[in-house]
Amino acid sequence: MSDRAARRRDFVVRAGWGDAGERLLAGDASFRKYFRLTRAGGTAVVMDAPAPQEDVRPFVRIGRHLLAMKLSAPEIWAVDEADGFLLLEDLGDDTFARVLANGGDEAELYARATDVLATVHAAPDHGLLPGLGGYEGEPLIEAAMLLPEWYLPEASGSATAADVAAGYIAAWRACLANLPPNTGALLLRDFHKDNLLWLQRPGVRACGLLDFQDAQRGHASYDLVSLIEDARRDVSPKVQAACLARYLAATGLDAQDFRTGYALMAAQRHARIIGLFVRLLRRDGKPEYLPHLPRVWRMFEQALQHPALEPLRLWVDHHLPPPLRRIGA
Repeated sequence: MSDRAARRRDFVVRAGWGDAGERLLAGDASFRKYFRLTRAGGTAVVMDAPAPQEDVRPFVRIGRHLLAMKLSAPEIWAVDEADGFLLLEDLGDDTFARVLANGGDEAELYARATDVLATVHAAPDHGLLPGLGGYEGEPLIEAAMLLPEWYLPEASGSATAADVAAGYIAAWRACLANLPPNTGALLLRDFHKDNLLWLQRPGVRACGLLDFQDAQRGHASYDLVSLIEDARRDVSPKVQAACLARYLAATGLDAQDFRTGYALMAAQRHARIIGLFVRLLRRDGKPEYLPHLPRVWRMFEQALQHPALEPLRLWVDHHLPPPLRRIGA
């Protein structure tokens, strides 16, 4: 038994689950791993997030905030911050992705997830938000630099010149100057089918939440974009429209302002993902994401039609004309 496994075992015993069997449930792109504990009385999940590479405190802080809203984040049953272990409620395996693949009701699932976002954004932050980083302004541009840094060289066959990258940054700054108010909302980040669970619970609690430790402050539309403009799944236009209308009705936000912010956040997210998929190919040897590029480009092009994004659209049309938008098509 490795030292890490022995320490995890000690944590499980101290948490009162020493009689449970353990099996690896999942790992993710970080250093985190998840293990399911099983015994006669039920199941639990251990998050193994070794310090100093990982920090369980954001998960605990955000998770407790979501639980206070009566949302279906996992209950946190035991915590070892120093060693990076959490004992969590087991919410099961029925991700939205799995339920949809088995014929689940797309409209119902996405409606419940939209209700989660409306609930999160309507709730008091109880002092949570000031301590979070902001996914707004320059951090948005920095994340979107994956497009000129990785995609453009791949598509054009040559390195991106400094003045071209500078023009991209300038275009983004001009676009973001059009961003209406309503920044500062709690963004769960990566709010999509693979990180949401379908639970046999009433109302908004039917949507289980898994991945929220990277939450930040930002424009309220960002998570809705993540949900209904999924890089790896075509969400029906009817469901997209219904979710947008449902969110606006629930929050009472100004529809025109929100749609402007939505277009800006959609363009930012899609630009980042287009570059990310090429980086995954070239740096990490993962070509499996390339088949999704045509979908992301379609959504990016759609977002660019909004008047608030004209500076970026002009940059894209000049440096990435249509023939260069089809890598992996």
